[in-house]
Amino acid sequence: MRIAVCPGSFDPVTNGHLDIIARASKMFDKVIVAVLHNSSKNSLFTLEERVEMLRINCEGIGNVEVDSFSGLLIDFLKLKDAHVIIKGLRAVSDFEYEMQMALMNRKLDADIETVFMMTSSKYSYLSSSLVKEVARHKGCIHGLVPNMVEEELKKRFNI
Repeated sequence: MRIAVCPGSFDPVTNGHLDIIARASKMFDKVIVAVLHNSSKNSLFTLEERVEMLRINCEGIGNVEVDSFSGLLIDFLKLKDAHVIIKGLRAVSDFEYEMQMALMNRKLDADIETVFMMTSSKYSYLSSSLVKEVARHKGCIHGLVPNMVEEELKKRFNI
């Protein structure tokens, strides 16, 4: 069975994330969306909220499961018997950082491959940080995130 892991903080999940997840699900037998718990990062949504938002929004994709992890991604892959990391790329600037990460992961475990997927052009400018910033200033985020995430952001920012 070909198992891939799609890691990220997903704070919050965007339609760009969901596009990469859905496309990856067509390439692998199983895709595990792995939500990173990073205690040094101040997230808008709790780990549990991010996992739940992803579970709800990935329900229709039969071979996708959502989980969380902390520590090294390589250790999580070993735990799940996965050998592929899926990363979405929006721009050249993403590639530089992600290439470093891929090379480090490869050094830690030579059996791990990283697959880079180009984002759909309609999401090429989209990031969780940008969505939060626009929502914080009461801008329109409709169509950038799933409807339930849009509602949660409106609650957080009293819109």
